[in-house]
Amino acid sequence: MSTSARLRHTLTGRLTEKGALTEPEWRSAVMAVPRELFTGSYFRPVTGSIPTSYRPVREAEPGWLEGVYSDETLITQLDGRIRPADVTEGTMTGSPSSSSTLPSLVLRMWQQLGAEAGHRVLEIGTGTGYSTALGAHRLGDANLTSIEYDPVVGGAAAVALKAAGFAPRLIIGDGLRGDPDGGRFDRLIATCSVRYIPLPWLHQVQPGGKILVTLSGWSYANALTLLEVTGPGEATGRFLPGYTSFMIARPHDRPPRPMLALLPGDERPSQIDPAQLDDWTGGWIAQLAAPSAERMGAGAEQILWDVSTGSQARTAPDPQGGWTVVQRGPVRLWDQVEGAVQCWQAADEPHQERFGITVSAAGQRVWLDTEDGPGWDLPI
Repeated sequence: MSTSARLRHTLTGRLTEKGALTEPEWRSAVMAVPRELFTGSYFRPVTGSIPTSYRPVREAEPGWLEGVYSDETLITQLDGRIRPADVTEGTMTGSPSSSSTLPSLVLRMWQQLGAEAGHRVLEIGTGTGYSTALGAHRLGDANLTSIEYDPVVGGAAAVALKAAGFAPRLIIGDGLRGDPDGGRFDRLIATCSVRYIPLPWLHQVQPGGKILVTLSGWSYANALTLLEVTGPGEATGRFLPGYTSFMIARPHDRPPRPMLALLPGDERPSQIDPAQLDDWTGGWIAQLAAPSAERMGAGAEQILWDVSTGSQARTAPDPQGGWTVVQRGPVRLWDQVEGAVQCWQAADEPHQERFGITVSAAGQRVWLDTEDGPGWDLPI
């Protein structure tokens, strides 16, 4: 048995033991697909570096292959252009823009999607192609279409898929617009996050079909949802247990912004502990309430900034106890966040799995417990 095959066998066992791999068809896929063909060299974050810097791990150097078969996300591109081979020495800072997602998450999502032999599936975000290869092994090449936004990333994935013996339909383009040929699908899976459900998806997935996607926003809080399409342009679904995050789709990312300048405004006591926004669901609730704002800071010192209107909010500890908030601009960001967080607190601070989403011609709305419960509109 080759080293690669041995490591695939070990990874399959680990994923099975932790409950991430429950179906024999997907176990066969993990055993059959050599991940090293899709990752090549990758970046590792340097522990303790601020801002985070990354060290390239090159093919065939000691520990490279073992890293490929770790259950970790392997960063393969920074700032939309820098690949490990571009860094000839030392380390590099930047924002991750492409990666090979940790195998346990990839397999968990394929299984949550409920994709089976005979289903036609649209994958949004080919990335390195590893997830695509797993899907092609399970479903057959003819049943899988994958769209990648970045032509360099997509080109590398096509080469890797061919080398691995797979030939799904590959498209370079904006996956948020769906299949440019207007295909009809039984399932859609996204390996990027979005601010709202793109309308073309709701017309290309046939009624009764499923969409699995992570909702995020400009504060980069994430929640994974599984929707069932109920009619053309309509769907409903629930958010799933666990903690899933993906890089936001580039057309949905925040606009460029100038350097932040904190300006004076109206001051009052905060009715909530600002540290609630550091909670996984608390931060997501805040993002739903102020979807055009970017969140910075942590703990008692939070900053919200809406670039489109210039609105700001910032919190700080009050020496007399509690916290203060300073707000300025036409949108009272903290007022919106405060009300949403208080609603969440009144429901005993549930995880996202108690929330659902409804999409219709009237808009897209996330709600708590039931469709007529408290809710927030997505920024379509």
